[in-house]
Amino acid sequence: MIHVAELIQRKRDGEELPVGDVAELVLAYARDEVPDYQMAAFCMAVFFRGLSGAETFALTDAMIRSGETIDLRAELGRKVVDKHSTGGVGDKTSLAVGPIVAACGVPFGKMSGRGLGHTGGTLDKLESIPGFRVELSHQDFVAQVREVGLAIIGQTANLVPADKRLYALRDVTATVDNVSLIAASIMSKKLAGGAEAIVLDVKVGDGAFMKTLEDARELAETMRELGRRAGREVVCVLTDMDQPLGCAVGNALEVREAVHTLRGEGPPDLTELALASAAHLLALSDLAVDESEARARAEQAVDEGTALQAYERWIRAQGGDPDEAALPTAPVVREVRAEHGGYVSRIGAVRVGVAALRLGAGRATKEATIDHAVGVVCRRKRTDRVEAGDVLAEVHARDDTGAATAAAEVLAAYEVGDGAPVERPIVLEVIA
Repeated sequence: MIHVAELIQRKRDGEELPVGDVAELVLAYARDEVPDYQMAAFCMAVFFRGLSGAETFALTDAMIRSGETIDLRAELGRKVVDKHSTGGVGDKTSLAVGPIVAACGVPFGKMSGRGLGHTGGTLDKLESIPGFRVELSHQDFVAQVREVGLAIIGQTANLVPADKRLYALRDVTATVDNVSLIAASIMSKKLAGGAEAIVLDVKVGDGAFMKTLEDARELAETMRELGRRAGREVVCVLTDMDQPLGCAVGNALEVREAVHTLRGEGPPDLTELALASAAHLLALSDLAVDESEARARAEQAVDEGTALQAYERWIRAQGGDPDEAALPTAPVVREVRAEHGGYVSRIGAVRVGVAALRLGAGRATKEATIDHAVGVVCRRKRTDRVEAGDVLAEVHARDDTGAATAAAEVLAAYEVGDGAPVERPIVLEVIA
């Protein structure tokens, strides 16, 4: 029997705890044998003292063992791949990556989450498609990955329940902001979900959780090490989130943009990130191709239309209507125009995300409902030249009042200066 108060004290004093004690603490908490106040104290001690690599893996492994796990290799006889993003503004990459990978003959199975605050959730975007079902049984999930090559569903209630409890506790005790705890939370879900090869898209910048490249690199290395200890192959891609990804911010608007990307008509930054992520997954898969060949196959899937066909098969398989015309549209569209000429030097990702949130595209609380039609479309991006009166963005709103408020917020997010800013690639670094 563990002595929780003693573990709290030892971690508070900077000791490295035995991995068995860390695991038993987490499992006992999941069984309601440790009260919230003691677990909150432990999290605060970890927040200030940190966890070693062994302690972090023990925490991750215990969260996985607190619930059910999925072994996709055993059930499918194939190496299944997955992609995860740490969250950003306008990040609809998975909606394009999944079909590209599936079109190349590699099974893609993903359990995803919902958005909270200014970052959108993949499930919310998919639910803007009429009829789309995000809840599938375990058997249906596996069967769809086998038959269609692609499935993205909501996380089941029995998958890493300890993480759900622990994250909710951290959220109200100011202990979210710790690399080890963040990494354990993300990787416990990815590892329990059954994929053997994972690409982690770690966002960096204004609209991301990690504001600096150094912080993002630390998180990426920690998650990659957790994957290595669990016998999984992990590639981390550090990507720019100082401006929204692509142009669209808002659920149906982002789905539409993902479809355009699969047609070869997407924004350059989203297209590059989707192709780069797909290439990493293909290179990690059982196709036995190198990075160069993987990239060529991903590009071919888009050019020949097979990626778009894979998308349509996937959406139909989960009950949705893949016709772009079926997506909901907002009744009010207001243009945001430049007040003077120059170069777009910055678009505050958080400001655009918050404007979309206030329109109804996101949730301020977990109980809030989503308006799938509303959002923002950034018609001009960083380094673009504009003249006074040019359209910078569009606000898609439910009414004129909301449109006016959001238009002012979006205009404030744009900075237009005299000098042309230096180009910045979407992929800042790859850790592989």
